[in-house]
Amino acid sequence: MDAAVAARLAAGIAKLGLKLAPAQLAALATFVAELADWNTRMNLTAITDPAEVVDKHLLDSLAVLPWLKGHSVADVGSGAGFPGLPLAVADPERRYSLIESTGKKVKFLRHVIERLELPNVDVLLGRAEALKPSQPFDSVISRALGPLSDFVRMAGHLAGRHGHLLAMKGRVPAEELKALPPGWKALAVHPIRVPGLDAERCLVELARV
Repeated sequence: MDAAVAARLAAGIAKLGLKLAPAQLAALATFVAELADWNTRMNLTAITDPAEVVDKHLLDSLAVLPWLKGHSVADVGSGAGFPGLPLAVADPERRYSLIESTGKKVKFLRHVIERLELPNVDVLLGRAEALKPSQPFDSVISRALGPLSDFVRMAGHLAGRHGHLLAMKGRVPAEELKALPPGWKALAVHPIRVPGLDAERCLVELARV
């Protein structure tokens, strides 16, 4: 990551109201570099410009940090590690589990976790709906898992009795909110402002009725 992009990352994190140590900023920069390197060999992300990676991946992921609850977080359909890996770097006191069903992406995730020396992260290979964790998660988050009804169907069982599902969305999904499966309700829709992005963003917080 060049100096201008590193400065963009630091400025964006400051605008989010987060305070990260130099080692955490360096880890995020390394993550961007590893993503760019691996993306030349496998399709991890269509976004290749480093500045766009910072805005659309890292800062977008970190923007949801204030709404995470509890000690354990599952990132469903983590892909190249978003939002789970940036959150794990910024939030070392929580335990993060990245759930991904594509083997090559899991290989990348495990490499990055080792490269960044992140003891608070593990990777679960498989589909969320088939996983049976030994302990439920306090927060279950996803950035690109389709309609809210699908998110509940696929990942609702991963959340503990008092756990929450957190769906990262663009515009407020009014029709999806009307079609929630029985037994679930929307607690809140949190508007999110991501530095560098003009696009509308929100976080839908779901819980059991």
